[in-house]
Amino acid sequence: MNPRLILLAATLALARVAGGALAQEKGTLEPVSLPPLAHPQDPSTPAKQLFGRQVVPAALAARTIGFYSRGCLAGGEALPVNGHAWQVMRLSRNRNWGHPALLAFLERFARKVPTVSHWPGILVGDMSQPRGGPMLTGHASHQIGLDVDIWLTPMPNRELSRLEREEMSAANMVRADRLDVDPAKWTPDHLAVIRAAAQDPEVQRIFVNAAIKKALCRDARGDRSWLTKVRPYYGHDYHFHIRLACPAGEDACRDQDPVPPGDGCDASLAWWFSDAVLHPQPGPEKPKPPLTMAQLPPECKQVLTAR
Repeated sequence: MNPRLILLAATLALARVAGGALAQEKGTLEPVSLPPLAHPQDPSTPAKQLFGRQVVPAALAARTIGFYSRGCLAGGEALPVNGHAWQVMRLSRNRNWGHPALLAFLERFARKVPTVSHWPGILVGDMSQPRGGPMLTGHASHQIGLDVDIWLTPMPNRELSRLEREEMSAANMVRADRLDVDPAKWTPDHLAVIRAAAQDPEVQRIFVNAAIKKALCRDARGDRSWLTKVRPYYGHDYHFHIRLACPAGEDACRDQDPVPPGDGCDASLAWWFSDAVLHPQPGPEKPKPPLTMAQLPPECKQVLTAR
């Protein structure tokens, strides 16, 4: 597909997205280009409008710049849509880009999955845009090419059609009352796949729904040290979010603080099941203003304008 036909598709397909439902939002087989911005040089222009219109990577040496939720990606590479043990979903979003370290991890992880579970492979959701940066819809992070969403649905033992990749839904692992996983869908294979990812030394964190963390805490046997990397967070009912640590030697990349000690199966997990979290009181919530280029690292201007 011509990447310049992807942009409006990503916007239309994801306009109503919340973090927990991203894997459910359908793509399209007929993407349309976004119109040019009237005043792209205006300092108040949201950075997501600028990066969201970049359909090819910056022809620069590969490096991550800034923080996961405030940065960009130079020299991004596209993950092939089909691999030995993976398939990329929602191709119309054009979000299968990442730092070479992320691509190497995904190839390594995908090959490991069939050896630790009954899954033939993984379904890969959103990674980053070609030049990283803020996205038009869906994510606050995924900006520096080190984040990837993996569906909690195993890859089928066949190649999915283009239509299936745009319209197939991931499985919701969380029970209707939000207090635990759905026993009809959760399997030992889910634990094995998440554990395999967490045990990779380059993985910094994995985000899951709190009910999934609860199931992992309950079901994990033997070495439990990997559980500390698996952190509960809002949404993530349908996928788990893998975040790599900054690649060695990349000084422009800002790592997240180290994960706290312990397995995370204590009172901090119980908080996620409190009434205030599960049933928050409605009230006025002013959305944060979108990031502008001035709020991103200065190097991101070069990434944005590079040919």
